[in-house]
Amino acid sequence: MSQIKFPARRRWARLPDPQPVSGLFMASPAPRQSNTFRRLEGQLRASVGRAIEDFGMIREGDRVMVCLSGGKDSYAMLDLLMALQRRAPVSFELLAVNLDQKQPGFPEHVLPEYLENLGVAYRILQQDTFSVVQRVIPEGKTTCGLCSRLRRGALYRFAAENGYNRIALGHHLDDIIETLFLNLFYGGRLKAMPPKLVSDDGRNVVIRPLAYCRERDLSRYANARGFPIIPCNLCGSQEQLKRKEVKAMIAGWERTDPRRVESVIAALKHVTPSHLMDISAHDFDAGDPAEGQPRDPGRAVDSSDPDA
Repeated sequence: MSQIKFPARRRWARLPDPQPVSGLFMASPAPRQSNTFRRLEGQLRASVGRAIEDFGMIREGDRVMVCLSGGKDSYAMLDLLMALQRRAPVSFELLAVNLDQKQPGFPEHVLPEYLENLGVAYRILQQDTFSVVQRVIPEGKTTCGLCSRLRRGALYRFAAENGYNRIALGHHLDDIIETLFLNLFYGGRLKAMPPKLVSDDGRNVVIRPLAYCRERDLSRYANARGFPIIPCNLCGSQEQLKRKEVKAMIAGWERTDPRRVESVIAALKHVTPSHLMDISAHDFDAGDPAEGQPRDPGRAVDSSDPDA
């Protein structure tokens, strides 16, 4: 199967916009006609296209299950994938899927009405994971871990049983950076979110098309599009989550020195295993340079280096 080859980055802005279809755009016409919105929309489409191309996310004939939570990120992901689907050089299928976890007060009508109006194929799954989380997790403790595992299990199972070989999740670049520091500070691991991975059981391929998109841009896009946002009142109401602490730390960096965050982003794409300490990732017994030991690929600042 051929991998998607999206247009080169320098040519992206010159491509025509995808033609709207009946019922696709729910926002008022005015925001969509503004130059500011059009630039933002084009920037996000280009970012998603680059991510799909760079990481081989979608190929000819793929069946992509788009996980829709009701939050701004997953709405934007579905929107952008539908736009790309109409202009991509290969054919692929999209199915929007939401898992109704039976949280009290969840507005069950919102997503079906939105998706019907959008004209996209969709399924609403139902599984009472809320009761399980409430029963197992003590009051005041973080519910996100168990909740996400149960949700992931239900979605993965549906994808495998119905022949969807790609599962698209709405995590963006900020989520990836935050996960890096969460693992570093609290998990003792140098690990972030991969833009594409095969699930542990080997049955599913998970993709994150928003891997190059910043959260602030997705927020602006969601506001302009007028998505019917459904807040998460289960984990979203827990104010002491470690992720919120990390998010605040990164936001502080961006205010004082945006280059620091840009450097972290660049570091995620330039890893040198030979200069870390993981013996499973690099063979430190390979010998001297004459016997194949890798040379320094580029100088990095090291406090022990007298020339640094």
